[in-house]
Amino acid sequence: MSDERHELGLGLQTDKLPGAYAPLARAAEEAGFAVLTAFNDLWFQPALPALLEIARATERVRVGPSCLNPFTVHPVEIAGQTAMLDAATEGRAFLGLARGSWLETIGVDQSDPVTAIREAWEVVRRLLDRDDSGFEGRRFSLAKGDRLRYPVARRSVPLLIGTWSPRLAAFAGEAAQELKVGGSANPEVVPVMRERIGNHEVRIVLGAVTVVDDDGDRARTIARREVAMYLAVVAELDPTVALEPELVARVRALVAAGDDTRRPCSTRARDASTSARRTECRSPAGWSCCVPRCSPGCARRSEPTARRPEARARAVPLQSVRRRARQGPRPRTSRSPTRR
Repeated sequence: MSDERHELGLGLQTDKLPGAYAPLARAAEEAGFAVLTAFNDLWFQPALPALLEIARATERVRVGPSCLNPFTVHPVEIAGQTAMLDAATEGRAFLGLARGSWLETIGVDQSDPVTAIREAWEVVRRLLDRDDSGFEGRRFSLAKGDRLRYPVARRSVPLLIGTWSPRLAAFAGEAAQELKVGGSANPEVVPVMRERIGNHEVRIVLGAVTVVDDDGDRARTIARREVAMYLAVVAELDPTVALEPELVARVRALVAAGDDTRRPCSTRARDASTSARRTECRSPAGWSCCVPRCSPGCARRSEPTARRPEARARAVPLQSVRRRARQGPRPRTSRSPTRR
């Protein structure tokens, strides 16, 4: 499913009971996924416990959060979490940093996110590298002599920046190995982000909300509910699509009121066995994805998407996923949510 140029990754929402992440991780690794990530969305579980469970259950895949933010977690704590995950994976960890979504609802000051993320990465980088020379930033600082008091597995880890923002994309071009475009299933955004990054060596990650279940109708019902939350966040960020402001406002209001959770009682009762995931794909040029159709240069492109909302879901019957996993990758092009 993945090769040297293109990676297919699976992102898991952190809404599961302890012990539920390991079997999913093992199944994904056996199916050929190259990356496993856990989200760190507000009101869900922190990513680290799920990631540590995934680390213990896997041997090959890269593992990391998509994404942590420096507004609710201090960079010193981010460095510690990263060091612990890298040790648990024996050097397979990566760090995802983003501005974060929905934080304004709890009064978090997210002003000047470029400075905050740049300085957060500087703090993490120095701590992992055992650099105790000190750092004085506008938002975060390290006093001379400050350092982690335990050994680390590696003195650096790959950085992923989650953003739609031109300024943060430019920072990713300077410091990161990957940039993640959140909540998008629109291949036309890839050249836009490539220009904003300004560095062809930085890989682009796109992810779509994906629901996998044996019951196709139930999967589609849950997919509509899950994608509404991200449409309300990213609908106005994609410069390649034009959505009616009234539509975006209506979806945002419904999500805020909780109406996006309404669905048939039978679906509600069985939700424990089905949860939203985001399937991600990485490539140097860009991509298109939703379980497991992936890779740029695809001969079988999907119907035009330029006029569609970029935050859309793919509901896939479980049997189809298993069949495609056995068959390997089909040429395609791909996409993921993280706000500016």
